[in-house]
Amino acid sequence: MAIFDLYFKRQRRLKGEVPDVYLYDQMPHALRVQIVHVWDDTLGNAAEAGVSGRPDMAYSNLVRAVRRELGQFNLSGHQRYGSFRDEWNGTFLATNELDLALSMVELSVRAIHNLSSRVEFLGRRDAKEIAESGIEEINARFREHDVGYQIANGEVIRVDSQFMHAETVKPALSLLQGAAYEGAQQEFLKAHEHYRHGDTKGSLTEALKALESVMQTICQKRGWEFDTKATSKTLIGILFDKGLIPTYWQSHFTGLRTNLESGVPTARNREGGHGQGATITTVPAHLAGYVLHQTAAAILFLVEAEKAFS
Repeated sequence: MAIFDLYFKRQRRLKGEVPDVYLYDQMPHALRVQIVHVWDDTLGNAAEAGVSGRPDMAYSNLVRAVRRELGQFNLSGHQRYGSFRDEWNGTFLATNELDLALSMVELSVRAIHNLSSRVEFLGRRDAKEIAESGIEEINARFREHDVGYQIANGEVIRVDSQFMHAETVKPALSLLQGAAYEGAQQEFLKAHEHYRHGDTKGSLTEALKALESVMQTICQKRGWEFDTKATSKTLIGILFDKGLIPTYWQSHFTGLRTNLESGVPTARNREGGHGQGATITTVPAHLAGYVLHQTAAAILFLVEAEKAFS
């Protein structure tokens, strides 16, 4: 179940035709169709249903479960479908209720995990691999469409909280819109793009670049000398030494300085920025997400502090 980075996708990215980091209130039709394709690959398509009947059993369980929870005799009101599979897919493609669509994805993933992963379900020797690949593709498709949800432990969760997105990420992007911070903005957006496409190492690298660019810009605006090859720790030291944070507040911001020096930079240095040697290292998605939020909070603070500095 490979995902192809086709020409039209690359062109959309080049033209900047991407939403503002993440969408939380909609599920694009193309994403829904791609998820239906995953269901065909894992739970079985119409042809396989006619051979073994097992896909019909799976879709029957799914439809009946949601009918019961909704308190309805039919998922789509008065419309009648020829099979449980058609009713399930038709409802998923047509519903305007995002919570229902996400609930159907969540329930389907449990069915994929519990049924499709068994060899006896459809007689596939690689049933477990197909099931796992299907779930991974659903998560990849969410990221590809910039929809802020993922499957974790059989449940749909937000990739970050609405609070963090509204109070940290979006304000940080807004503050970086000026020409002085254009490079930092591009790097921060690229960090999110890497994360959405599953390149967590690239995400960490770009997150640090964005943070370093912000600190360099502040030094340039203030006329503070710095080495263009200075590390993030050195740049942070300059900002503290110059009093960007007032002396009487420095003890209060000890935690912030610790996060800036050992949080974002260390995570990148250890996981994403150097050679990995003989052992291939991996960067979990939850770590990359945490670093992105931490970077956004640091950028927001530094830019606001510079604006207020006299």
